[in-house]
Amino acid sequence: MTPDPTRQPLPSPATPPPRRRNPLLAAIAPWVAAVLLITSTCLHVPVLLAVALFKAVLRIPAWRRTFDAWLMAIAENWIGINSAMIDRFTSTRFVIEGLEGLRPDGHYLVLANHRSWVDIPVLQKAFNRRIPLLRFFLKSQLFWVPLLGLAWWALDFPFMRRYTKSQIAKNPALAGRDVEATRRACAKFLTIPVSVMNFVEGTRFTGAKHAAQQPPYRHLLRPKAGGVAFVLGAMGQAIDAVLDVTIHYDTGTPSFADLFADRIGVVRVHVRELPVPEGFAGGDYENDRAFRVRFQAWLNGLWQEKDARLESWKGE
Repeated sequence: MTPDPTRQPLPSPATPPPRRRNPLLAAIAPWVAAVLLITSTCLHVPVLLAVALFKAVLRIPAWRRTFDAWLMAIAENWIGINSAMIDRFTSTRFVIEGLEGLRPDGHYLVLANHRSWVDIPVLQKAFNRRIPLLRFFLKSQLFWVPLLGLAWWALDFPFMRRYTKSQIAKNPALAGRDVEATRRACAKFLTIPVSVMNFVEGTRFTGAKHAAQQPPYRHLLRPKAGGVAFVLGAMGQAIDAVLDVTIHYDTGTPSFADLFADRIGVVRVHVRELPVPEGFAGGDYENDRAFRVRFQAWLNGLWQEKDARLESWKGE
């Protein structure tokens, strides 16, 4: 697909622009941004809930499709405002590669490394209105986060309850509940444009976790293949492509305060669109050993390439 000529080219990462150094602005910007983010959330969430409740009550298929479109428009507007605040309150430079040819009506499986909580607004900023809304599999406890939990519910984010080995040992019936919840979520995603987001390492990168795991990567933790394989197995041919995303910050592992205090110089996001490997759609990761070995080899290969990319960016 020919790139959109109206889009401005991304700046080269070689020479960052001058940074603002006003200490007063740096001190108050996080607080002002926090107030505006909370205000935006308070304005958007009630509207999301109202539309979601109408969708739940009025089960006429044509109306539900209309409600889905309204929900996506509200979420995209919310993300757009949050992204505009990042641009307004910071001089952070975003170098984003690989967005050409993506479709807002597609079905994507998005795989990314996980450095910081800042990853989420960064990904939303990069992909908003370019691909369908990113949906994460969330821990069930997050439903109770004020306002955000209700927003995630309204937007059909799947909530997963994780059970410990001791709980499963006491009640073996619990073993399959998270799998069944994933299957139900994937069945719902078959009928709407969706981007299923997976931080494949399962946790944010830290030096302590890296030392404990001792993975064969310099800048990444070991990828966890099971969840990715299950989504591909459950959604089958509905997944159009895999988006392999690499995130890098020049400051290592920033916090939200670092973002809005303008302490991040450059954020790099590299997007690579990949076909779903032949035979992966509908594969049985749990019971087919040959498929499991092949899938793990494919994912580990992606992670080796991602690690080499991060190493090449080091010091830029």
